[in-house]
Amino acid sequence: MEGSIQGKIIKSIAGFYEVYASGTIYRCRAKGVFRALGQKPLVGDDVRIDITDVVSDPKEGNVTALLPRKNELVRPNVANVDQACLIFAVTNPAPSYNMLDRFLIEMKCRHLPAILCFNKTDLARREDLEELKGTYESCGCRVFFISVREKSSLEEIKEVLLHRTTVLTGPSGVGKSSLVNELIPGASMETGELSKKLARGKNTTRHVELLAAGEDTFLVDTPGFTSLYLADVAADEVKNYYEEFAPFAPHCRFAGCNHISEPGCAVKEALKEKKISPIRYRNYCEIVEMLKDMKPDYSKSRKS
Repeated sequence: MEGSIQGKIIKSIAGFYEVYASGTIYRCRAKGVFRALGQKPLVGDDVRIDITDVVSDPKEGNVTALLPRKNELVRPNVANVDQACLIFAVTNPAPSYNMLDRFLIEMKCRHLPAILCFNKTDLARREDLEELKGTYESCGCRVFFISVREKSSLEEIKEVLLHRTTVLTGPSGVGKSSLVNELIPGASMETGELSKKLARGKNTTRHVELLAAGEDTFLVDTPGFTSLYLADVAADEVKNYYEEFAPFAPHCRFAGCNHISEPGCAVKEALKEKKISPIRYRNYCEIVEMLKDMKPDYSKSRKS
């Protein structure tokens, strides 16, 4: 035995764990004690490993202990995440505001701070940028506009990712893997060609992997989503995820107002007065209807 050190699991494939420690990657097996305890190491776990071979490439070891987790996500299955960076394109493909809102709701369900990053600003019209900025800054989001192709504003993104473990997520074709390649020289993430016929990307990310982007800085690149179901949110709970409703909701005529068809709704009055984004309100109504149409047992089946 060469010694015991602390590291972080960055990849899990076929029973082996790649553990990153002080700039070195160790190929490890997990001790049988975890199975006996009903524990399973996850990508993102901080662990103790015993080094068994420093000559082989990669070096080898055994995972001997899991350190306490601060959180665990199911989709993607990863531990110890600090925040989510939701990446959309301003155009090509045009952003789905409805999907964007569903992502934000999902992140709030997971108790993860979320930042919005819009790529391809070099292809965008000024009015598109202003609409996105006004819509999402008004609901409390941190919004960044970048162009990976022109390497514009990437330093701002690097700053917000520093010393954190960040899940990068969003629909296909928006440039997630291209952004990773810029943030981590040598990452060589495969990038997919955008389908001209469907105007969406081919999914190129196939597994969960933690990528080291600096000291205590890790990125989790996840498969692109073509849809997102809010399995853990009831229709009458959606209003709680729209922070811009909060100042007006107490003034609604009815307690428990859902801000759709009720008379005397202060939220709808604020909408008329342009104090609430019509885009966000439209998404809210669509998401509520979507959840009402779901089968009653759908949420239960998604959790199992």
